[in-house]
Amino acid sequence: MNIYSMIGATIVTFALIFYSIGILTEQKRKAITHVVLIFLTGGVLLDITATTFMIIGSKNTPFTFHGFIGYSALLAMLIDAILIWKTFLKKGLKSEPSRKLHLYSRFAYIWWIAAYITGSLLVALA
Repeated sequence: MNIYSMIGATIVTFALIFYSIGILTEQKRKAITHVVLIFLTGGVLLDITATTFMIIGSKNTPFTFHGFIGYSALLAMLIDAILIWKTFLKKGLKSEPSRKLHLYSRFAYIWWIAAYITGSLLVALA
């Protein structure tokens, strides 16, 4: 694995930590807090950075099966962050997300975890 891929893999692990703190806090409290906003936004930024490093470091085309899973998971989390921020800006701090947004956050996070696991398995089995 080249240096760019290793940097990307390290950063994506930090994205996992940030996403986990943000989403699990929202899921447990059913409220949009500073912790949710900071960690969800940080997770998206780290994920974009990690994806960029992995694309630069990959010898394959960016359009692989894992690439599709990863890009769609990143998009799902980006949409979630936008919707969470939109709700926060409209309703304020400690507002409760709609039932649909609460459920969407859960499924987007699960999809992102699936992408993380498949990427890890691809590296481990290569």
